[in-house]
Amino acid sequence: MSCRIYLVRHGETVWNARLKFQGHSDIALSQRGLEQARALARRLSGENFSAFYTSDLQRAMTTARILAEPHGLPVVPLADLREINFGAWEGLTVAEIKARYARELQQWWDGPLHTRIPGGETLGEVAERVTRAVREIVEKHPAEQVVVVCHGGCIRTLVGTVLGMDLNQYWRLGVDNACLSILEFPSWEKGILTLFNDCSHLVKEAF
Repeated sequence: MSCRIYLVRHGETVWNARLKFQGHSDIALSQRGLEQARALARRLSGENFSAFYTSDLQRAMTTARILAEPHGLPVVPLADLREINFGAWEGLTVAEIKARYARELQQWWDGPLHTRIPGGETLGEVAERVTRAVREIVEKHPAEQVVVVCHGGCIRTLVGTVLGMDLNQYWRLGVDNACLSILEFPSWEKGILTLFNDCSHLVKEAF
């Protein structure tokens, strides 16, 4: 039997809508983000889950609580599931970062796995902590379904790791707000991606 991870990106925030880098900045869901989370909660209401885990940032925590409510389960916050720490880039758009940190930004695009963002993390550090957290969840819940709510960078990193991708190319994985992806783990070493970036629950929503 497999552990099945329902991997969810948090709903939209105002900074998402304004295309600002968030990272560890603790930004709340927008009204649209709340509606996105409720739409996904309706979709998942008939599933049988054993646990809900989440990043400890409020945009993920709020999304997780909305998803968990129909199941009467608590959410378990894990700091290791936080988005990448974008350091000095947080609160800025790509255009603003390019104007102030052109050299560092190019280095990041060329090789994020080992490039440290000013005041922040490397992608390699994110991969290490996210992989550690999810592996522990998988080993704790054999033959169970679990929801993990986190962030776009975390999801790209985890999926890329499971699929054996070069994480320097992780940006090729598109991850939308309130999307659902599913990873099956017969064992940790044999993870299978069975669904990715599914937003079909949002199609009929008035966004």
